[in-house]
Amino acid sequence: MSKKNLFGFILLAVFAATPLSAQVAGNLKIGVVNINRLLQESPQAIAAGARLEDEFAPRQREIMALQTELEAKAARIQKDVEVMGADERDNAQRDLRNDEREIVRAQNEFREDLDLRRNEVIGAVQREVLLAVKAFGDDNNFDLILAEGIVQFNTRIEVTDLVLERLRATAAAGGPAQ
Repeated sequence: MSKKNLFGFILLAVFAATPLSAQVAGNLKIGVVNINRLLQESPQAIAAGARLEDEFAPRQREIMALQTELEAKAARIQKDVEVMGADERDNAQRDLRNDEREIVRAQNEFREDLDLRRNEVIGAVQREVLLAVKAFGDDNNFDLILAEGIVQFNTRIEVTDLVLERLRATAAAGGPAQ
């Protein structure tokens, strides 16, 4: 059990043990939201994924073309290796190794750039989702909205669908995360 969960459990036990907590807890409006679901199903997250794909598709196609070209070059060298002189064969194999290194370097740069950009985009979507959850809680007078580390909850307090509707409305109105 993490420290965060342990602290929450202890806090809940303390509240449950005091008579005043029964009155306070009876008046609390509590909701539960599935942040991961919001980050997967919200229009903002879907649009961000599509933008990333569009942004990196040309580089991915370029790397695939380089790989295809390398495979064709390797096949030509393999076919002609018997008729090549020693120097010509060594030069062809050295060129092939250089091309392979270039492709590996391009793939690594692509992955690094994609990961960096993905983290930027996910961070922006996460901020928007959390702002939507907070706004939903404020607008609907929730005292507490829980997200992670929940062992069990009754589905009547889950507000994920309602927050998802808010995110969809924001996206439809051309709101943040453009």
